[in-house]
Amino acid sequence: MSSSHDPGAELLIPADTPVHRMAPQCKVAATALFVLAVACTPREVFWPYAWYGMLLAAVAVLAQLPPLTLLRRLVIEVPFLLFVLALPFLGQAPHVEVLGVGLSVVGLQAAASIALKASFGLLATGVLAATTPLPEILTGLERLRVPRLFTAVAAFMVRYTEVLLSELARLRTARACRGGDTRWLWQARDVAAGVGALFVRSFERGERVYLAMASRGYTGALPDVLTGTAAARPAWAAALTVPLLAAIATIGAVAL
Repeated sequence: MSSSHDPGAELLIPADTPVHRMAPQCKVAATALFVLAVACTPREVFWPYAWYGMLLAAVAVLAQLPPLTLLRRLVIEVPFLLFVLALPFLGQAPHVEVLGVGLSVVGLQAAASIALKASFGLLATGVLAATTPLPEILTGLERLRVPRLFTAVAAFMVRYTEVLLSELARLRTARACRGGDTRWLWQARDVAAGVGALFVRSFERGERVYLAMASRGYTGALPDVLTGTAAARPAWAAALTVPLLAAIATIGAVAL
C-alpha cells in the first residue's frame, strides 16, 4: 500500500515477528519508559550505554530490522549535534588539551552525554516506527489513556501530512518552472514567499476541514471511544522487560 493511503508507511519495515505482532500500547509504553531510563543516566557515567545498545540490538534482531537502515535514520539528528560540538569549547574548567586545543572536561562530558541520549532515543523510536504503523501507534496512545485532545491532534497531523507534502511539491514545481533555484542565496526571498504561501494554504484548508466537520455535528470534542484491543499480561511482561533492564542499569549508574 502506498504512503498516500498509509501515513508513515515509508518508516515501517514489514515482517512477521513477535515484535511486529505485539499490541501497540505495549510497544509505545516500553519505548517511552526506555527513553526515560536513558535520559536519567548521569552525565559523567557512560558504561550503561553499552547495555542500552545491547538491549536495542536484541530487539532489532528479534524484529528482523536491518541495522544499517536504523543507523541511517540517525542522520536527522546531525544538525542538532552540530550545536552540541560547541559545548567542549564553552564549558567551564578544568580543561584538557586535545591536539593542542584546550577543551572543557565538563563540556566534553555534557556533549557526549547529550549525543548518546539523543541517539538512543532516536534508535528506540526508530524501532517503534519500523515495527508499528502510525495509526496503530495512535491506537496504542488511546489504550494508554493519553488525553483525547492530544491523540485527536496527532491523528489529524498524521492524516494531513501527506496532503501538505503534496502541496509543497506543487509549490516547488511552480517555482522551478519560473526559474527558481534554492541553491542560490539571492533567491531566499522566493523560498520565504513559498513557505508563506504554504502556511496560508494550510490554514485555509484547516478552516474548510473544520467547517465540514462542524456541519456533520462536531462540537469540539471527539467521542471517547477506545479503539483496538486490550493487551494480555504476558504481552505487557514481555514488552516491559527491556525498559526494566534499562532502568536497572540506570539505577546502578546513579548509585555508583
